Amino acid sequence: MKIKSILVSQPAPNESSPYLEIARKEKIRIDFKPFIHVEGVDAKDLRTQKIDLSQYTGIIFTSKNAIDHYFRLAEEMRFAVPDSMRYICQSEAIANYLQKHIVYRKRKISFGERTFADLLPLFKKFPSEKYLLPASDILSPDIQTVLETSGIEWTKATMYKTVSSDLSEINIDEYDMLVFFSRQGIKSLHENFKNFNQDKVKVAVFGATTEQAAKDAGLRIDVMAPSKESPSMTMAIEKYIRNLEK
Repeated sequence: MKIKSILVSQPAPNESSPYLEIARKEKIRIDFKPFIHVEGVDAKDLRTQKIDLSQYTGIIFTSKNAIDHYFRLAEEMRFAVPDSMRYICQSEAIANYLQKHIVYRKRKISFGERTFADLLPLFKKFPSEKYLLPASDILSPDIQTVLETSGIEWTKATMYKTVSSDLSEINIDEYDMLVFFSRQGIKSLHENFKNFNQDKVKVAVFGATTEQAAKDAGLRIDVMAPSKESPSMTMAIEKYIRNLEK
């Protein structure tokens, strides 16, 4: 079966995206639609979690979303974030994003290389702070494991939630392949299309947790990334299409 149309469960990329290159080379229609989106919780929600922002001397940021929602809630709760606050950021890009909300110079800002585990030396260096972790409702098990072994005092605050988007304007049967990047994306498929029958539709998944969610949902996985041969989703899709044409 030739692949003529693909639905990618993410926002449309910029003009130099490898997806657009595949569409041009293989003469395939590729559409983009986020299956999930982020919604912030309100101050009342945060109080229900018994979170008092003034009780923390350090904040751990794992994403730009976390930064935006922390400062949004601080403003909503009329909490003036003190200049003495220590910021531990997962990467330099996340640390730089802090400039949107604070004057970067003269602040206590540290960041890791890339993964959350890279922050362990920073927790050892600054062990005495009382840390707040602004996060979504779904916390990566890796983050939990690292924090539990770090020896620091920390509290998770759910400041935003990942929810299924409304996909009612999509005709899911139009597509030969569906591409997923998270278990929430798989969940959204079934919430939006309760009678979805995979049949000949190809399913592509990125990452082990997405793969497991697809299997749990009874989906057949046709394309898997990352792998040694295909580190990116676009490479895996292109390889699959080429093999079909042999």
